[in-house]
Amino acid sequence: MSSEQGSRRKITSVEAAALSLGFMGPVMAMALNGIGVAGLAGTAVPLVFVIAFAGALVVAYSFARLTSKYTHAGSVYALTGVTIGPRSGFFAGFALLGTYLFFAACILGACGTFFESWLAATGWGISVPWPLVMAVSAVLALVVSLRQTSAVTTVLLVIGAVGIALMLVLGVVVLVKVAHGEAPQHEPLSLSPFTGGGAGVSPIMTASVFAFLSWAGFESCTSLAEETRSPKRAIPAALGGAVVVGGLVYVFVMYAQTAGFGISEAGAQRFAASESSLTDMAAAYIGPGYSQLLAFSGFAVAFASLLSSTTAASRLLFALARDGFGPAALGRVHGPSEVPRTAVTAVCAAALLLAGALAVFGVGAFDTYYWYATIAVLCLIVAYAMTSAGAVKAILGRRHGIPTWEIVFPVLALAYLAYVYAVQVIGQEPPYTYFPWIAGAWCAVGLVVALARPDLARRIGDRLLTEEG
Repeated sequence: MSSEQGSRRKITSVEAAALSLGFMGPVMAMALNGIGVAGLAGTAVPLVFVIAFAGALVVAYSFARLTSKYTHAGSVYALTGVTIGPRSGFFAGFALLGTYLFFAACILGACGTFFESWLAATGWGISVPWPLVMAVSAVLALVVSLRQTSAVTTVLLVIGAVGIALMLVLGVVVLVKVAHGEAPQHEPLSLSPFTGGGAGVSPIMTASVFAFLSWAGFESCTSLAEETRSPKRAIPAALGGAVVVGGLVYVFVMYAQTAGFGISEAGAQRFAASESSLTDMAAAYIGPGYSQLLAFSGFAVAFASLLSSTTAASRLLFALARDGFGPAALGRVHGPSEVPRTAVTAVCAAALLLAGALAVFGVGAFDTYYWYATIAVLCLIVAYAMTSAGAVKAILGRRHGIPTWEIVFPVLALAYLAYVYAVQVIGQEPPYTYFPWIAGAWCAVGLVVALARPDLARRIGDRLLTEEG
């Protein structure tokens, strides 16, 4: 939003980072993502996350560099538009909008999954249908999202900080008990998981793709650029901080979990067979009460991720509508909070419709999470690649004052993203073979609009040039 349309209270870099961390959902990532990695790479899970951490850093480079130059609520829409051109910017922005919408729908499934896990952990014998949890979560997300942005980021900060603290305490307890021979598996502590643990290069690199998904959404804080204090300093710091903090926490917690299950082939099999590795660790090393606490924290973090995705999507939809794509009402802010309420409402409704459509056909919460997450990630890779390509052009054009040698970072990012996309597409089985077509169809719509609407491209270009100046 412009200076005339900005939030009443500008948020800080830490609050902006909370949106990115909230989107990433650390507790969700640590409870679910290590399981698949252990199945592929055995005890090398921490090494896999170190590699994925490096991949996230090179992808984040382009965002950090370009947001230090430009302030815009459109994220990749603006960053690509100002570096490559307005048509490319619209295409990238439309791909990212698909990412955020599909992510919001998948997180509604995650809310149902984690709430069910928490109820099971309590032993109360209570069951709540996941569509009801989904509907209530969507309504609560709408109510919170309609408040001033600072209120949303405060909720995200509290939920994120509590979740990370619970994981760190668990990790320390696990490592101390393993080191003192008090672990249930009676296996010694070792640093071998950081050296490969006997796993080959191919399974480690393939597993890094799934680990990389733990950072998905790190760029979402860029959508708050117009609502942040000193955005050209604050947004790159928030974005980089979210990637680094998330990476350090991920590597530590994954090492603790690997050690907790046992640094052996049998331990890796136990890790891969878990349904929720964090709660299993908590029950084994601290007790059922702590396991229940972590299970509820998983639900709270899922809700925080829902808040982050709907907030990011609404700001991007607002930016697109402000420049002429979609109803004009979506491009306006309302009330003393100066939040784009129509855009927020539209995003929450769309996410509920997407998740509800699968529920109507009997698809469970867990499959809803993974199906929509896969589609969202495929759209996300396209958006990330467009931003990295924009950074390459900006560096080669020598117009943005970026040293030429830094081109190595976006080039590495493009190579890694191509690898991530290939792993997500090649060798999959139904229904996962359908998802690239769905993501491709969404992106194709954006491409058709970009090519068929020269008036829209002209308006976008004029606005971006004005803001750049």
